[in-house]
Amino acid sequence: MKSLLIKWSRLGLVKQIIIGLIIGIALALTIPEAAKPIVIFGSLFVGALKAIAPVLVLFLVMSAIAQHKSGHKTNMKSVIILYLLGTFLAGLIAVVASFIFPVNLILVKGAEGVTPPSGVVEVLKTLLLNIVDNPVKALFNANYIGILAWAVLLGLALRNAADSTKTLISNFSDAVSKMVTWVIKFAPLGIMGLVFESITTNGVESLLGYGNLLGVLIGCMLFVALIVNPIIVFVYIKQNPYPLVFKCIKESGITAFFTRSSASNIPVNMKLCENLGLNKDSYSVSIPLGATINMAGAAVTISVLTLAAVHTLGIQVDLPTAIILSVLSAVCACGASGVAGGSLLLIPLACSLFGIPNEVAMQVVGVGFIIGVLQDSFETALNSSTDVLFTAAAEYKEWRKEGKSINLNKTA
Repeated sequence: MKSLLIKWSRLGLVKQIIIGLIIGIALALTIPEAAKPIVIFGSLFVGALKAIAPVLVLFLVMSAIAQHKSGHKTNMKSVIILYLLGTFLAGLIAVVASFIFPVNLILVKGAEGVTPPSGVVEVLKTLLLNIVDNPVKALFNANYIGILAWAVLLGLALRNAADSTKTLISNFSDAVSKMVTWVIKFAPLGIMGLVFESITTNGVESLLGYGNLLGVLIGCMLFVALIVNPIIVFVYIKQNPYPLVFKCIKESGITAFFTRSSASNIPVNMKLCENLGLNKDSYSVSIPLGATINMAGAAVTISVLTLAAVHTLGIQVDLPTAIILSVLSAVCACGASGVAGGSLLLIPLACSLFGIPNEVAMQVVGVGFIIGVLQDSFETALNSSTDVLFTAAAEYKEWRKEGKSINLNKTA
């Protein structure tokens, strides 16, 4: 048994996750009833990630800012530009794809009892209120905008604190980071439970009727992940970006795909940034920020489903309106984390741009819930893996300016 455990530990986390994935699929297809208890592994893994992530963000960001010395670069300006640019381009790609491959929907009920925001102002208002949320409440509810705001303020307030105080905060930060590594070691079991539950609960039959819609949605997200993002990164680092792109997809995107939560994937992304040798002062802020505002997948979802409704109703759309939709979807996507229900509940807001009644728009949301198994998984995988990709790209750009060598082949 001991030798087996040693061999298992030498495999590496990604290979372990793939094995867990294969076992989960095999059990779901062969003995779903007998293997039902393994669902608990997925619930425990996601629960542990969700529990540790808010505390991790608070202490990492607070420690990084408190101990930041004047003159040290954090690349945050570049990272934020990349986040906003990536989200806008994703929305634009989705609009173009929806015109090239128009989709007609079979509208369904299924979104009763949920209230979407009435406009962009309400989305931004919710976002601002979350920033000034009670810090204890923000931690309890995993309100990352609020946690980030308090961590930044506390960090700034502690800049002139005694060294012993800064050391204490740093020690807490290191301790929480260590706990995260313990949780991540259970990722193979967690992924096994999650994929088993996904297959046995949802199956694939309910998705077959929406093949065209899923094709456009997933196609857009894959195009953004494999074409648009690499081009953006290449412009920044002037090197072949694909080793880094595949590294981020493999080590961040896979876990995000199954947890379906950017917040839960924050610890995974932090660990990946550490493995890439990035500056902790930068990624301890950019990763939780990215989980909130870097929402390329959400921009794709909002644009594609809105234009599917437009095509279904036979509404003519001109180019200026389509561009406005790209901007609107990007703005709404950045505020998606501040709205209960995420990107799907922002669809009525986008639909209002074309005069589509709220009752019809909520039927489109109902379609979104049906395909949510795959839509949300791909969306989260794109969002979360891009957080690391853009954080790394911004830092590698600075390395290039300073004459440091960047060997991306080592990251693959």
